[in-house]
Amino acid sequence: MAGKRLRATGRIPAVIYGRKVKPQNVEVKQKDLENVTHHAASENLLLDLSIDGDGKSKHLVLVKEIQHHPISGQFLHVDLHEVSENEKVIVMVPVETTGEAEGVKVGGGVLEHVLFKIKVRAFPRDLPEVITVDVSHLNIGQSVHLGDIKPPANVEIVGDKGVSVISCAAPITEAEEQAALEAAATPGEVEMIKEKKEEGAAPAEGAKAGEKAPAAKGAAAPAAKPGEKAPAAKAGEKAPEKAAEKKPEKK
Repeated sequence: MAGKRLRATGRIPAVIYGRKVKPQNVEVKQKDLENVTHHAASENLLLDLSIDGDGKSKHLVLVKEIQHHPISGQFLHVDLHEVSENEKVIVMVPVETTGEAEGVKVGGGVLEHVLFKIKVRAFPRDLPEVITVDVSHLNIGQSVHLGDIKPPANVEIVGDKGVSVISCAAPITEAEEQAALEAAATPGEVEMIKEKKEEGAAPAEGAKAGEKAPAAKGAAAPAAKPGEKAPAAKAGEKAPEKAAEKKPEKK
């Protein structure tokens, strides 16, 4: 609720932190934040931040994360990482392409972005907003790997140099496209699970599926209802024994 009230006044809650400073809650003017983000190629921004009532003239901060409302896109919260001008930092930088790949222009191939961001190391003032890669030389089956990208001055690309970043793939044939559509439309097989029978219980001869087997001979007969005679015992069965009657003693 406090954040909502603060945003209603045109200010965005933020937190500033760093290796040499304690986390501190601050407020950023929404208009100032909109101005710097709308004119930037990414949210990977370096800012000179002044805090009212702070003894330090300016704080050099990197915008680490901006939280947006999922529907309106309104700024909700900002994470600011304070850095030092003479210490290198590692950040993720977006990758953009320039030129039209030869394999796309001539062979009808498809340009695929394997990585949309790559990791770089540099001093804060040297950090690029984007890394631009020329793909005009790519033919079908060829790729631009991390080690093929030439970074800007004073910037080091971090990671496995053999990782593919951008590739030119062969076009999908009609047969492959039809096969993919059929595979997506085919319903999955339904596994039928049979009820496990109890060990030692075998179906009686002549019993139809879904019917109960007849009671085995020698089984106890059902109890008689009140007012009814007990059913007669079948051949081979013992009649139920009567309880012994106790005769009255003679005096």
